[in-house]
Amino acid sequence: MADKQKILIVDDDNNIAELVALYLNKEFFDTQIVNDGTSAVSAFKSYSPDLILLDIMLPGIDGYEVLREIRKTSQVPVIMLSAKGETFDKVLGLELGADDYINKPFDNKEMVARVKAVLRRFTNTSQAGPSENPNEEKVTYPDLTINLTDYSVLYKGNLVEMPPKELELFYYLASHPNQVFTREQLLDRIWSYDYIGDTRTIDVHIKRLREKFSDSHDWSIATVWGIGYKFENR
Repeated sequence: MADKQKILIVDDDNNIAELVALYLNKEFFDTQIVNDGTSAVSAFKSYSPDLILLDIMLPGIDGYEVLREIRKTSQVPVIMLSAKGETFDKVLGLELGADDYINKPFDNKEMVARVKAVLRRFTNTSQAGPSENPNEEKVTYPDLTINLTDYSVLYKGNLVEMPPKELELFYYLASHPNQVFTREQLLDRIWSYDYIGDTRTIDVHIKRLREKFSDSHDWSIATVWGIGYKFENR
């Protein structure tokens, strides 16, 4: 029997944390609960979770600082949990490397679905490697290959690491060269499992992509003012 995937639940409200753990345990996940930021960093190192559900408002160091610390050494998937619903909070979490964001109060079945979706994408990314599948989904441009089959990006001969959502957005734009998409269209297409977010989520991911590929002269991700974005093949 395969080992259970491990979920670290970080929330200062132990009642919420235990309810989340109950639902995840029913889905055959292994869970561990901690209630503050310092314990979260320690548990991340000792427990080695496959995914972290991370509340923002924590005693001691907050969820943002915990995420910063984790991202120094690991790309383990992190879903932020928060009662704060401001756009700034969502954008900051995404910029720091969060993979998803759920506002409290949330439906526990939706939370489980989000966990499974993020883990599925992360597993595909982690298993990425050379593929000879003739039916693989990939697009190729000068110095660039984006492969959605094995979730890999090759740029100027080097593999580029990026979160699954970022890669999916990149692939979608690149597979429709010179076609303009609104932020709403991209949000609906990439976050297709009823992601509760806002269009600035797209802006954050576009910013990350541009930083990674700023030196390309043959193609770029262009802003079409008042509309959205396109992958511009020059």
